[in-house]
Amino acid sequence: MPTRNLPNEPNLDHLRKQAKRLLTNVQAGDPTAVALASEFHPVNTLADAQLVIARSYGFPSWPRIVRHLELVGRYTRFPHRQQVGGPLDTPEQRADEFLRLTTLHYGEDDPARQEAAQAFLPEVAQSNIYTMVVTGELEGVRRNLHLAGVEGGPFQWEPLVYLTYSRIDSPNQVEIARLLLANGADPNAGYLWQGLPSPFTALTGVFGRGEGDQPPHHNRAELARVLLEAGADPNDSQTMYNCGPGSPPPYDEVHLELLLEFGLGRGDGGPWHERMTAAHPTPQQLLEDELVFASSEGLLRRVELVLAQGIDPEGRGTQHPVFGGHRAYEFAAVQGHTEIADLLRAHGAAPLDDVHELYAAAWRGESPSASADLAARAVARNPHLVMRAAETGQTQALEPLQRLGFDVNDMAGAAPIHRAALNGHLATVKRLVELGADPWLHDRMYDADALGWAEHNQQKAVADYLKGLPRGTGRR
Repeated sequence: MPTRNLPNEPNLDHLRKQAKRLLTNVQAGDPTAVALASEFHPVNTLADAQLVIARSYGFPSWPRIVRHLELVGRYTRFPHRQQVGGPLDTPEQRADEFLRLTTLHYGEDDPARQEAAQAFLPEVAQSNIYTMVVTGELEGVRRNLHLAGVEGGPFQWEPLVYLTYSRIDSPNQVEIARLLLANGADPNAGYLWQGLPSPFTALTGVFGRGEGDQPPHHNRAELARVLLEAGADPNDSQTMYNCGPGSPPPYDEVHLELLLEFGLGRGDGGPWHERMTAAHPTPQQLLEDELVFASSEGLLRRVELVLAQGIDPEGRGTQHPVFGGHRAYEFAAVQGHTEIADLLRAHGAAPLDDVHELYAAAWRGESPSASADLAARAVARNPHLVMRAAETGQTQALEPLQRLGFDVNDMAGAAPIHRAALNGHLATVKRLVELGADPWLHDRMYDADALGWAEHNQQKAVADYLKGLPRGTGRR
């Protein structure tokens, strides 16, 4: 079993140094190194150490991990690092600036960027095939179909990717997509954002959402169907994340119904799974993750759709950290999604254990008596549970959880009060303060206090309350 994930922007020289260090440490008798070698392969030579490093990351051999890094290098892009507002002296520079402003790149995306792009029209509309697909210049695209599969523009994307990540409402884009696909464009075209193994495909662009809750393409359903009919693999890991745990509510099932229609959860995972191998989830894991997510959010229709595929209700998928190791039934039962819980039990989900029975009681606002051992196990099982209560506005659960030993100032990147403020749960924010949460505590991601989080998401009622608190309120 792999023991770790590759870092962002993985580097072969770094892995070579890891192997050399492992060999040295094994020879010196270091217990951690010896244990790693015992798990994966005896280490006597550098080649042995390289094999252990590869296997610890989930790859069967050193050549396979080297090949993986070569593919990561081939497909990695950093669109979010490109700055706007640079030199605009030439037509080419202005065309590139237009494309930077019109497309999602999951960095400083903002609707104001698309508005700013309008200033470059009509000048840049026919500059190249990349601007043509974005602006809907159908005849211009027809004249340049020999470039349908050629990477270019500021992000070195294929034309189809610029089209699907564009967020200006242009005509002809569905017809242009069909033309591109009929003339050599790859329906699975995409890239690796900052080297991460979950590809941002053309489908990903169509469905949007994810970081910053980006809007979908204005032709979302029709354009997605065109891609899928042309051979886009429905096992699209980034789409599943962006339209699930990667975004806040509200949710719909448009992406899920389409992807299931075309085979989500089945097959070999498509070309991106073949490229990324152990670093990319299997089709089954994608559906298991979706079941856990939908159960946690109370999304009955999604649960029904996934269970209809024959997925094991006990499946844990990729065991993404966002799920805290919980099963679908544990989420549904603890959080009071009764209809979903009953459905999962009917499909064979195991009952709750004593720890989760305690969680469920806390979620109902009860403060059940628990032995010191049970309370300690409950906190150890999921020390961030109070965060979940805060971000979903489960005010009644806060005091019971605190009585069990959960910390209302628990910091997991951010604190519970930050998440409650971001989501506008005023009653929850007030109760957290009463229980000793520190409203002046700064998070570790953005170095902002609860007021900053509230203002960022335009939660005026929460912001007004926090502004009225005297300094020193809460635990410093």
